[in-house]
Amino acid sequence: MAARIMQAAKCPTDELSLTNCVVINEKEQHFEEHVTVRISTHKYVFTLKRHPSVNLGTIGFSLPQRKWAVLSIGQEVEVTSYKFDKSRQCISTMMVDIDFLQKKNADSNTYDSDKMAIEFILHFNNQAFSCGQQLVFSFSDKLFNVKIKDMEAMDPSILKAGQASGKKPKVEIGLLLANSQVIFEKSPDSSMTLVGKAKTRGSRQSIISPDWNFEKMGIGGLDKEFSDIFRRAFASRVFPPDIVEQMGCKHVKGILLYGPPGCGKTLMARQIGKMLKAREPKIVNGPEILNKYVGESEANIRKLFADAEDEQKRLGPNSGLHIIIFDEIDAICKQRGSMAGSTGVHDTVVNQLLSKIDGVEQLNNILVIGMTNRPDLIDEALLRPGRLEVKMEIGLPDEKGRIQILNIHTARMRQNELLATDVDIEELAVETKNYSGAELEGLVRAAQSTAMNRHIKASNTVEVNIETAEKLQVSRLDFMASLSNDIKPAFGTNQEDYASYIMNGIIRWGDPVSAVLQDGELLVKQTKDSDRTPLVSVLLEGPPNSGKTALAAKISEDSQFPFIKICSPDKMIGHSEIAKCQAIKKIFEDAYKSQLSCVVVDDIERLLDFVPIGPRFSNLVLQALLVLLKKPPPKGRKLLIIGTTSRKDVLQEMEMLDAFSTTIHIPNISGGDELVEALELLGSFQENERASIARAVKGQRLSIGIKKLLMLIEMAAQMDHSFRVTKFLSLLKDEGALGPKASVVI
Repeated sequence: MAARIMQAAKCPTDELSLTNCVVINEKEQHFEEHVTVRISTHKYVFTLKRHPSVNLGTIGFSLPQRKWAVLSIGQEVEVTSYKFDKSRQCISTMMVDIDFLQKKNADSNTYDSDKMAIEFILHFNNQAFSCGQQLVFSFSDKLFNVKIKDMEAMDPSILKAGQASGKKPKVEIGLLLANSQVIFEKSPDSSMTLVGKAKTRGSRQSIISPDWNFEKMGIGGLDKEFSDIFRRAFASRVFPPDIVEQMGCKHVKGILLYGPPGCGKTLMARQIGKMLKAREPKIVNGPEILNKYVGESEANIRKLFADAEDEQKRLGPNSGLHIIIFDEIDAICKQRGSMAGSTGVHDTVVNQLLSKIDGVEQLNNILVIGMTNRPDLIDEALLRPGRLEVKMEIGLPDEKGRIQILNIHTARMRQNELLATDVDIEELAVETKNYSGAELEGLVRAAQSTAMNRHIKASNTVEVNIETAEKLQVSRLDFMASLSNDIKPAFGTNQEDYASYIMNGIIRWGDPVSAVLQDGELLVKQTKDSDRTPLVSVLLEGPPNSGKTALAAKISEDSQFPFIKICSPDKMIGHSEIAKCQAIKKIFEDAYKSQLSCVVVDDIERLLDFVPIGPRFSNLVLQALLVLLKKPPPKGRKLLIIGTTSRKDVLQEMEMLDAFSTTIHIPNISGGDELVEALELLGSFQENERASIARAVKGQRLSIGIKKLLMLIEMAAQMDHSFRVTKFLSLLKDEGALGPKASVVI
């Protein structure tokens, strides 16, 4: 149909203004139900109504329509009929922003968006709508300003015999039908309070960015921790608010992330802020809060929460989420009353923080994330439900986590083909037991440095060899060199620690030694495999110099546990009783952080400061050891404790033997055959010399520890060959290990 030039006019009545239709005279018969109005270069589609009070040749627009189309009274417009393609332009879902038409009429009542949607469809059924269009909507005797944000068309494949494709195409112009869905959202800065399901689709999707993933975030090995945090802290925020309201559920307001340094606490907190479509997180280092002026520290806490308080007053339940991240929270939230002689600043800071998170005037739009390596220092009131109630340990990554972390840190090298094909990430993950995320990153850096170093010319000046540098690749050998030389785990096995105890190897001089090692192997297997006994402890007891410490070190080394530590008296020389207790406690606490741990408590009577004169011993250390020997590790962790002592009788009196699961006796060498076997394994004497010694000790009762025997052999070895055997037997007699009748027959 041909276009017609008409003049723009005002809508004749307020009632017609609320219909969202343009109005022409009832005698105009040129147009169908919907029309296109062309204003200069723009086209707008409206639904048509007829009314006798409109002059012929004019077309009436309401004020919102004139504002939207930038149209003035009397302006000439071109009007043509418009026909909808109902296979592609029927509205499935319409997203609209709503606010009070006049701010002075705003109120704090709740408006049910479900009822609004029903009313909206009844009022505007079969009408044309465009994205960006503005209109006035009357509901509950109040006028609201509505703006069309987004529209999706019904899937045309639904009309066919096949299945729907699932994709709903966007439309700029659509027709509202009785089965369309209208989703209301409050306009930005609106003080309206909406309830009901019809406004929740956007709310559910808006809090979490749809495109985040662990790889992009640079976080690995924390999948379980992330899922636990989401379950506790974000499920209620993502769920439809009306269901949350019906359940009377309150949002979690605080999370405490704790664990060893370098395991990703700060990284996780930083990325939670990026992952959520919330306000920019406020990141605070604990010590920054403290101020030398009275009251300033508390004022700094209040400033952190000011924005959240202001928004909650204005917008109520519709307020956005405010995230406040406290790094090193133990610096400002120490136990109240714990600092003798202090000014009490820490106490008032804790009080201020408690009142803001969960005081009389509760804030429901905040999430406080605290991070610390020392959760034991934090005031317990801060950790109860309603405050930092989600306590999440960010521990050392397991093998799967280490694979993820290494993949993240080698991704760029892999993309640019700078990682050699012989580098096996899974092999590296096995080799890096008890490495934290930061240590794994350091390992990759060290391997890169090793690889780069190969391409530096060794001359008077430091230069890069450009010819070979272009072929730079980080190989398996670079990683292995960095593993053995550069990066050692802070919580793990210090090989030098126990290597010194078995530097001469284990001398299997007889069945007793093999039996001890077999029993040790069984105890290691029990620790690994048994679900009923997460704590296994064994006491190796026997005379001095019988090799107890070496056997304990050998059992721990063969266990291949990721965490092995030796608690030895030689590292606690000069320690006070309290310092000694703290050092022992720290070793056990570190052990609890690993999945599988072995602690060797060497020379227990020396740790206890035992002397027979008196007798005297440290009761404080004794009680600490008794508690730690019986204390099972946390759930999911396994611990093997190997104790050594030369004074079983003393431990019996102290009631310490009962703290061990089992006791194994380590005997001295007590027979000539065993002595000769030990000499043969040590290889210090020739065959004819060993035969002489065997004849000399035949029928004699022996009692010598392998450690003492080794010392005597080395002393005799310094003599001339013809005197070595005589000197050795003489030394044995002097030590009381051999009877006086022994003589040398050559």
